[in-house]
Amino acid sequence: MLEEVERWLADRSWSVADRPLDQLLAAKRAAGTTVSVVLPALDEEATVGDIVEVIRRELVDGLPYPLVDELVVVDSGSTDRTAEVAAKAGATVVHRDDILPRIPAVPGKGEVLWRSLLATTGDVVCFVDADLRDFSAAFVTGIVGPLLTEPDVHFVKAMYDRPLADAPGQGGRVTELVARPLLNLHWPRLAGFVQPLGGEYAVRRSLLERLPFPVGYGVELGLLVDALHTVGLDALAQVDVGVRLHRHQDGQALGRMAAAIYRTAQLRLSRGHLVRPALTQFERGPHGFEPRTHPVDTEERPPMADVEEYAVRRVA
Repeated sequence: MLEEVERWLADRSWSVADRPLDQLLAAKRAAGTTVSVVLPALDEEATVGDIVEVIRRELVDGLPYPLVDELVVVDSGSTDRTAEVAAKAGATVVHRDDILPRIPAVPGKGEVLWRSLLATTGDVVCFVDADLRDFSAAFVTGIVGPLLTEPDVHFVKAMYDRPLADAPGQGGRVTELVARPLLNLHWPRLAGFVQPLGGEYAVRRSLLERLPFPVGYGVELGLLVDALHTVGLDALAQVDVGVRLHRHQDGQALGRMAAAIYRTAQLRLSRGHLVRPALTQFERGPHGFEPRTHPVDTEERPPMADVEEYAVRRVA
């Protein structure tokens, strides 16, 4: 590991316990910083309501001064009761297609996160996946905390244990097999991130609006790499928030995720010729193994600061 990364681990890796809630509230109030929490959601009726309820109870309604100013669920086309459940629990629910309708939406998590910048106004934007179980408000306070107390920190990732069934530390398979090798080989300054692909992170809007967003699964790696090149390693940090429990995807879904992440890395390495943007997988059918070919996300959205509607809103 680079000496720079060892120093960074000592200086920019914290625990949620390092910043008590009353300290965060005082810092937020003193600076006048506003905080938006965004949950990208697709068919998450089983979990999204509990997450919203915890955030509202512990970080909005149950405090003399709210830590979270906006709580927004962006529904990316759910066919279940995700939107209804989230709204009943107290979130503002916005459909992906209703944000920036001039540009037709494409499927993908990154697409939803990118559009959420137009659906929120907070100085700090905190992303939380909507499939978390046994959710703790520490996922929000932990990653928002350094942005309220450390003016030179701009991007904070959550780190946590990820059990797989009853096996501790065996989650995050794409991280260990794809993302971590890519980062260590090509961006070794990012080798200290425990969960580089985790969906829980908070970023200053002033940075987010300057970054391009891969539309699919590559969004976490793309934002992290681009943030490094934009603001430098010392502006990035991570906070230990405990244990993350969520729905695990099957092996084929993980393969598609890995392909999208590799493509995102390859684009940033070359900014030139792209590998073939397709992935063929195999499923056993009645006549043996049958190929199934899936497109790999190849589109990215531009920095939000370059979008006319966003610029007009800022002037207004």
